[in-house]
Amino acid sequence: MELAKAAEYLKNYDGKRIKLMEVCGTHTSAIRQSGIPSVLSDRIRMVSGPGCPVCVTVTGYIDRLIALSRDRRNVIVSFGDLMRVPGSVMDLAQAKSEGADVRYVYSPLDMISMAEADREHDYIFAAAGFETTAPVYAALIAEAEEREIRNVRLLTALKTMPQAIMRVADGIDGFIAPGHVAVITGTKEYEELAAKLKLPFVISGFKAEELLASIYALVRMTQMGDSGCLNLYPQAVRPDGNPAARERVFECFEKGDAVWRGLGRIAGSGMYLRDKYLDYDSGSRGLDTDAEAPGCKCAEVITGRCRSEDCPLFGKACTIQHPVGACMVSQEGACFIAFSYGNKL
Repeated sequence: MELAKAAEYLKNYDGKRIKLMEVCGTHTSAIRQSGIPSVLSDRIRMVSGPGCPVCVTVTGYIDRLIALSRDRRNVIVSFGDLMRVPGSVMDLAQAKSEGADVRYVYSPLDMISMAEADREHDYIFAAAGFETTAPVYAALIAEAEEREIRNVRLLTALKTMPQAIMRVADGIDGFIAPGHVAVITGTKEYEELAAKLKLPFVISGFKAEELLASIYALVRMTQMGDSGCLNLYPQAVRPDGNPAARERVFECFEKGDAVWRGLGRIAGSGMYLRDKYLDYDSGSRGLDTDAEAPGCKCAEVITGRCRSEDCPLFGKACTIQHPVGACMVSQEGACFIAFSYGNKL
């Protein structure tokens, strides 16, 4: 179907109410920024999912980073969006303001040259992420091994998406699968999820026209009772994904239970350094505690149970300039996106 006809169909849709979840935060941003919600029938509701790695990271992990930062032998290295994620007492930016050596970089591999030039300190990377970033951390460990740089460490909060999608599926009629993750994993995992959940999945690109086509496909699949997985991003996502990247991850990491903000403990959804690489670990297991500020609805937003705008703190106590919850921190966070593009609802 032509895109214009698909848009017209979605705007005039008057069938049963449909609740669709875009799992990936980058999809959420693209949907909001392009104004897609404004051209959908009010019987089609789009909700965000747990696809923002910063947003699902629990306070116990942040607290561990801050504790490590207080040891003058350590340098904490992080992506910028993790700096303001609240722990139980403070965030990394506050720890830095109090004298901790906390630095942010654009690539984890940047830390290699830092550690090589300064052997007197341990350089600890805050390694949060999903299947997409895990290969980069595996490459970091491999390079440190090859160059015999022994003062490199990771504190991991690495998670895998399928188990989380299973956890949030109740009440969802269809999913836009996370496109960047699917580049690594391939289509098989989402075909299996579609079969288990008896729900339609579409793997989508990130352009407005690609997302509109994906939403149209999901609505049509829902109407027809189709529970398959459709790959509308074939230029980037192959059936077998990226086997070489998965092999690097398997070599370095093993599966374990992980706690997600809003979802609790999910069996087998975490990735932890294998025993032979434990010298590179800074105590990543058992960081299970989580807490939110009074009134914060991040847990409900992440799981599609409420919109960002329904949180009593949104746009008032909680803004991009002064975030209260993790969903307002990252550019992939649903609240950050809603705050930025609220005029394009």
